[in-house]
Amino acid sequence: MALHKIFKIIAIVLGVLGLVFMAMLLAGNESAMDLIIYLGYIVFFIVLAMVVLFVLKGVFEGDLKKTLISVGVFLAIIIISYVLADSTPMQLPDEGGMLSESGSKWVGTGLYTFYILAVVAILLMVFSGFKKITNR
Repeated sequence: MALHKIFKIIAIVLGVLGLVFMAMLLAGNESAMDLIIYLGYIVFFIVLAMVVLFVLKGVFEGDLKKTLISVGVFLAIIIISYVLADSTPMQLPDEGGMLSESGSKWVGTGLYTFYILAVVAILLMVFSGFKKITNR
């Protein structure tokens, strides 16, 4: 409960700072833009730290075996995608430069990973809907 109160106070302070910097910007103070950008960085890193903290807390409080299985399956999908990806260098259209073999391989890996995960998500939604309909 104390952690919730601390985060609430931090959110209020950051919100007030944001309003003050916005008012300064609207009043014509152009240096306030730098302050708003720094405030954005601070908020980003606080949120990133909170996400990592709560994810790790959830992993260690939950079923560690299921978590490790899920991470293993995800890594297996990435490895399969890496094997399927093509590593042909490509000409970049705008800059006229070349995309390296390694860059092409990783772009292909990302695309294949997305395709596999999208198909799995669609199949799981269809299966869940079918299971829900048949259990009525």
